[in-house]
Amino acid sequence: MHDLALIVSVFLASLVEAVEALTIVLAAGIGRDWKSAQRGALLAMVTLVIIIGSLGPLLTQVPVDLLHLIVGLLSLVFGLQWLRKAILRSSGFKALHDEELIFERELADIKQATSKKTFVGDWYAFTLSYKAVLLEGIEVAFIVLSFGALQGKILVASLTGLAAVLVVVLAGAFLRKPLTKVPENAMKFIVGLVISTFGVFWVTQGTGVYWTLSDLSLLPIFLTFAALSFVLVLVLKQRHKQYLDSGKTVSTKLAKAPKLHFIVQFIYDFLVGDDWPTAILLYLALFTSYLVGNLNSLVQWFVLAVVVTFTGFRLLRITKN
Repeated sequence: MHDLALIVSVFLASLVEAVEALTIVLAAGIGRDWKSAQRGALLAMVTLVIIIGSLGPLLTQVPVDLLHLIVGLLSLVFGLQWLRKAILRSSGFKALHDEELIFERELADIKQATSKKTFVGDWYAFTLSYKAVLLEGIEVAFIVLSFGALQGKILVASLTGLAAVLVVVLAGAFLRKPLTKVPENAMKFIVGLVISTFGVFWVTQGTGVYWTLSDLSLLPIFLTFAALSFVLVLVLKQRHKQYLDSGKTVSTKLAKAPKLHFIVQFIYDFLVGDDWPTAILLYLALFTSYLVGNLNSLVQWFVLAVVVTFTGFRLLRITKN
């Protein structure tokens, strides 16, 4: 079960991130200069190989409980972001992710930008491609390394992620247009469910509370998140329809993230995500779980209960007009 979930989650997550990076690289190539865009993308991939090659062996030296806690926490924050957005998209409160529309917008901005010629060609196209591939690739690297390290299968996870990236690269090189036919929103929903499931499982063990059902606990955790998502989509769809029928403005009110330096912002997105109240409650739940871990076997379900309850509350709250 672990192996299949590992392969599916790593492949789908890597595929989604690669599609998003490809859209920007294509816009940079078509709108500015193909060689510069390709050089930027290639250098970013080399950077990612160095990062994975350096961090992979180091992760195997981290104590397993600490690794469970860190990876579980990051996975849960990351997975809940995807899950919240997928629920909002499915219910109509957030526009579906449209790679063709994103491509057109990027292309329009790129054509208006000015740039100087350097040793890499068009500097704007080069840096745009480099940043796009690097940022999306770091998320892929995180999933590959963390999932692989915790299960002692970094090679399997790496090959799976590489396979997904190669599929997208080959498709992009052949078609030279955004991959609009890829069911990206559906895949994000699935990946959000899977990563959130692993996040709860690992982060709970990281606090010293081990699941009595062992790996079989993944199934009820996954089903809990799936049931929550199903109910929320139905409820929010009805709310969305009522707003449209009554002529009200349809919007969401996510907590505003602070404007930070680029590097700090990247770290903030990993540790906090797109909804800081949820992140704060998660940290409090982990601390509580750690304190009472030896008092009652039911505490293993505490983090899941808090996350599910507050996720539902927050989505109902931010869509309330």
